[in-house]
Amino acid sequence: MTTREPHGPRETVAVIDFGAQYNQLIARRIRECGVYSEVVSASTPLDKLLAMKPKAVILSGGPASVFEDGAPRYDPALFESGVPVFGICYGMQLMAFLMGGDVTRAEIREYGPVKVKVDTKAAIFRDFDPVIDAWMSHGVLVQQPPPGFSVIGRTDHTAVAARSAPDRRLYGVQFHPEVVHTPKGLDILKGFLFGVAGCKGDWSAGSFVDEAVGRIRAAVGDGQVLCALSGGVDSSVTAALVQRAIGDRLTCLFVDNGLLRQGEAKQVVATFGGHFGMRLIHVDAADRFLGRLAGVTDPEQKRKIIGTEFIRVFEEEAAKLSGRIDFLAQGTIYPDVIESGGAPGGGPASVIKSHHNVGGLPADMRFKLIEPLRQLFKDEVRQVGIELGLPPELVWRHPFPGPGLAVRVLGEITRERLDTLRQAEAIAIEEIRKAGWYDRLLQAFVVLLPVRSVGVMGDERTYGHTVVLRAVTGQDFMTVDWARLPYELIERISSRIVNEVKGVNRLVYDVTTKPPATVEWE
Repeated sequence: MTTREPHGPRETVAVIDFGAQYNQLIARRIRECGVYSEVVSASTPLDKLLAMKPKAVILSGGPASVFEDGAPRYDPALFESGVPVFGICYGMQLMAFLMGGDVTRAEIREYGPVKVKVDTKAAIFRDFDPVIDAWMSHGVLVQQPPPGFSVIGRTDHTAVAARSAPDRRLYGVQFHPEVVHTPKGLDILKGFLFGVAGCKGDWSAGSFVDEAVGRIRAAVGDGQVLCALSGGVDSSVTAALVQRAIGDRLTCLFVDNGLLRQGEAKQVVATFGGHFGMRLIHVDAADRFLGRLAGVTDPEQKRKIIGTEFIRVFEEEAAKLSGRIDFLAQGTIYPDVIESGGAPGGGPASVIKSHHNVGGLPADMRFKLIEPLRQLFKDEVRQVGIELGLPPELVWRHPFPGPGLAVRVLGEITRERLDTLRQAEAIAIEEIRKAGWYDRLLQAFVVLLPVRSVGVMGDERTYGHTVVLRAVTGQDFMTVDWARLPYELIERISSRIVNEVKGVNRLVYDVTTKPPATVEWE
């Protein structure tokens, strides 16, 4: 059982998922406006959608063409329900198609930046400059809007780049306001949320904490909770939330699986068992995990082995505690769910990689899950941590994957290779901190490749390991850019690692964005 967001008095905007790569960003941008948003599947019946009492509905983009067989549809009665609706790209095309507009294939497709001429009297463009920059991505367009709609935006190649029926509170845009490449995009969303839908914008980290605490208390009752604590941001915020909700009926379990960063086990025990005074059980299970992982090279298999072994350790330790523990709390967040193929609304997300706390959980697990952060992005989790009073050095610490160094040691995992990676990463982070770059990055780490290359040290031939430095920037982990670290900093990191870490003779720098790559290599 996963705790779910209630649909009570809190204002909610439903984002209907038609398979867009950006639907999670739509939800994220709406929350930036102070309005809670939830992604729901396109297969959700209209009566169930309306039972949520949404303040508004957003129709997301998607890869299909609306007039093709099998293209996702929605009940056209939505547009007669009185709920404000805003269609984006495919969502706008679908609304037009279902309401009698003319939707055709574009003679000239638009991908990338465009100039849009807008009606500055329209609610979503009010007081804008008459021409705005926007990001297009479409090969299908609305040639003629449905009866009762007015064109409020156009480009040189798209006659209906935006249209509205203000009296019915129905709007649509062909471009993507949710991406940063549409500079006025957030203002467009605000114009719809506040100017059209009448949202108040009362959702915040503080209101989330109050709601989450109430949900946890209701779900747990007088039971006890075991929390999977790694020391990372997500599990730390989860532990703090659960402790606030149920006090000493929380037991935190920290498993040293042998895949942690240098000195991490001691730091976690000192912080949570000492400073925060939580009931903490520390289990040294390094031999157990490394034994199970011996000879395994496939990343998905690694993740599933680690996920299963974690649960088995939890079950064994829970059996030793006095009283029955039925609940397991863990720090699952929105990107974990998306990448594991489990879109929150049950939408058509594909499996990118199974996160050990989502796709790696065994089917016969006896615990009921408490996942209070499941609908949040990383930056939102940090804000919740601040609201809970966690120290800044913990809240702003770079995230660490649940499977640990298992997904940064590519290929076979051995103690020797883990030690090599730990030393290399410790040096990289030390230099990044000294240069004042740590807080400017979303994440920085080192990867050990299953590759050796020829080098020269002291006039002698070497045949050593290759490591990769990865540093990324961005607002959240759904999309990232590679960090433009100063050459001098990269040079210092490379020089120190090659000179100080035995067996490493080459460092390379990863300059790939997400997408197309993921942040972690496995």
